[in-house]
Formats: sequence, structure tokens, C-alpha cells
Amino acid sequence: MCDDGETTIETAAPVLRYGQCWEDAEVMLDALDVRPGDTCLSIASAGDNTLALLLRDPGRVIALDYSQAQLAALELRVAAFRELSHPELLELMGSRPSARRSALYDRCRPGLGAAARDFWDARPADIARGIAGAGKFERYLAFFATRVLPLAHSSARVKRLLQAGPRDERERFWDTRWDTWRWRLLFRIFFSRAVLGRLGREQAFFDHVDGPVADRLRRVARRAMVESDPEENPYVQWILAGRHLGALPCALQPESWKKIRRNLDRLEWRCESLESFCERAAPRCIDRFNLSDVFEYVGLDAYHGLLERLATVGRPGGRLVYWNLLAPRQRPAALADRLRPLDAVARGLRTRDRVPFYSTLVVEEILR
Repeated sequence: MCDDGETTIETAAPVLRYGQCWEDAEVMLDALDVRPGDTCLSIASAGDNTLALLLRDPGRVIALDYSQAQLAALELRVAAFRELSHPELLELMGSRPSARRSALYDRCRPGLGAAARDFWDARPADIARGIAGAGKFERYLAFFATRVLPLAHSSARVKRLLQAGPRDERERFWDTRWDTWRWRLLFRIFFSRAVLGRLGREQAFFDHVDGPVADRLRRVARRAMVESDPEENPYVQWILAGRHLGALPCALQPESWKKIRRNLDRLEWRCESLESFCERAAPRCIDRFNLSDVFEYVGLDAYHGLLERLATVGRPGGRLVYWNLLAPRQRPAALADRLRPLDAVARGLRTRDRVPFYSTLVVEEILR
């Protein structure tokens, strides 16, 4: 179900910023503690984590995004879950090799609305490479893996990293074989504010970020590749190999496919901003909020104002979950009577987070 909201919609050709979600859905689900019958609000992004919410049998999931391109990514996933078998779904996504993605898309196409159909019809090359790799950010990562990374490490060494064994072996391999001066130099250049803002993410992402970017990202990458096992990490596998080598994100796992498919009628999506939704929503109508990293894009005053509106829209006992990458965001003291940080929950789940980008997971409970 698609409900066009009241927000401003892109007037230029829509740009798919993310072909897949880059927050760990398993961590998100446990952080939100979704209960059967809950009403969930989710930033749509590419759709993977919104679909993962259906695994917990919510009564309703409302996906929001101001980008028609991101909603087209979600809509194609919905059509694919309805039409394709699980192995075929993995082929269309790009998780598995395939020479028939165009034919798979043709089977999904009748299930798309006009805007999503026009969007994907105009991008046959993106269909052919796999829709999870179609975003601006994924193309940036692919350039890094195929053009930049080989300047620092051989394919054999990359393969060794992805099969690094127990934690002490992974740490030793990283410190002695991977974290070379050449790796540090190339990482510092390629993931600098200038290059990342031009080729990977929007420049506006850095409007509220202070200090150097690359060194912080390199420290987070080390944590993800040492403290989590790359053989079981679908996000690291995609970054380094361009597809999932064995591990799959939550929504794409075999045991998830039937349940998500069965619950698709509980999902709706709207081309609308979070601010617009909060302005017109009734109080106490949402139980769980999957907010991705949206607060990285706004200043502190705007963040505090939006957080207060979310607390008004949310039901007491509900939860907000969001990530910080470079801009620190957490409930201000002025909202202590409205939101309670669940820091122990967040710290425990953070140790399981497999995505090598974020610095902080935030979990907050709605009080009144």
C-alpha cells in the first residue's frame, strides 16, 4: 500500500542513495523489542529493515521516506517477496550470481505502482547488477573494493580477512597484516569528508559533523572486522566482495522469507518526511520507531524539537532506536521526563552490531 503524503517530493530525477540498508536489522529488532500487534514507524531507506519488522508480527508498519527512489526500492522488494522464490529473490538483490535478473524483474514489474515502475524501467543496468548494489553509496563502496583496496591488499589477503578465524586470530591478522601504512593512507583519502561527500553520501551529511572523518571510520571498521566474524557478517562481505558470500542480512535469510511474505499486507509506505508525519499524526499512535541515522542530517535544535514531537506521537512504553555515525545525538536533559535512555540495552546490543560504520546505538523509552 502506498500513501503519498503531504511533504515535498523530489522534482529532479530521483537518486537512489542506498540500494540496501546499512543498519544491522537483528540489532534493530532486539533494540525495539517489537511485540505482536505493535504499530511501527520505520524510515524506509532501501526497505530491508522495514521488511524485517514484519518478522515480529506487528499490527502495522508505516514506512516513511521523502525520496521516491528509496520508496521504489522498497516497493520492488515487496513485489519480489510476493512473486519470487527465495533463491530468485537473492538473485534479483545481487546476493547471489545471476544471468536472469531482467527476467526476474519482469515478473515483479506488474506488482509495482507507476512511479516505481518508471524508476526501475529506466535503470536496466541497475537491475542487471542486482538492486542491492544500485545505490550511490553501494557504487562508492564497489569502487573502493575494485579500484582502491587492491592498491593496499592482494585478493588473497582480502580472502584471508573474510576467513579470519577466532577473534584472537582476527585481531593478530588485522594488526600485523591488514593495518599497514598503505591501508591507512588510502582509507584516509577515500573516506575523507571531501571524497565521501562527493561520491558516497550527500555533502549535507557533514553539515553538523566536526573534526576529521576517516580516522573515526577506520576505528569503527576495525571493531566490526575484528570483534565480529567476517564469515558471519553480510555487511563486511558486501563491502569487500560486492555480494553476500554466505551470510545474509535478516530480511533475506531463508527462514525470514515466508513470514515476511505472509505479513506484507501489514505494511504501508508514504512519501513523507518524519517532521510532516509528526505534525499530523494523532498523539500516542506509534509503539516502535526505527529511525536509522536521520538525526545526523539536522542541527541540535532541530533534533531536540523532532525528538519531542516523536515522544508525543509515541505510546508510553514504546521505544525509539537510532544510530550515530559522526554527529553525536542523544536525548537532552530537557526531555528527561519524556524519554529514558536505555543505555545498558544499547551497550549490550552494540557488541553484536556487524555494520562497520556507526559509532553509537541509541535506544530510548517513551515515558509519557
